Amino acid sequence: MKTYNKEVLYGLYNDEHDMLKAIREARAQHLEIWDVFTPFPVHGLDNALGLTESRLHISGFIYGAIGAIFGFGFMTWVFTRDWPIIFGGKPYFSAPAFIPITFELTVLFASVGMVVTFYTICGMGPGILNPTLDDRITDDKFCIAFDTTNASEADEDKLRHFLNGSGAAEIDTKNI
Repeated sequence: MKTYNKEVLYGLYNDEHDMLKAIREARAQHLEIWDVFTPFPVHGLDNALGLTESRLHISGFIYGAIGAIFGFGFMTWVFTRDWPIIFGGKPYFSAPAFIPITFELTVLFASVGMVVTFYTICGMGPGILNPTLDDRITDDKFCIAFDTTNASEADEDKLRHFLNGSGAAEIDTKNI
């Protein structure tokens, strides 16, 4: 079971616009945000947090290329070496007949590979229990969390003051 052993100070917001405004203020004040939790995707959140574009599409292309090579190579081997049969007068190696299976295996390898990669990167999967800061985050609240494990009392007070000033409806601390 994955555990963080962290103390987290978090603020709950009622509106995504208030949360986005608070994130921009935190970045302007050079406060290090540990994570942000929302009940649904928020437009502009990646830019507000300063996140770069995901490279998951590169792995998807690689998985798809592997699937295409595997599909085309396997069908070539089967129909030219292992089990050469003439279908409807076509030659043993009939590339246009291999295209539908090659396409399907490209999509299959890319989709399964991307799902496995995504779950691995995000630390999700069977047997992994990710703690929840507050159950309402999955329903209607928006959360900005700060890691205060090694923070001094003055830093923690500064973060609490920031959350109060940015319009957080609730502020709480939790050990996860």
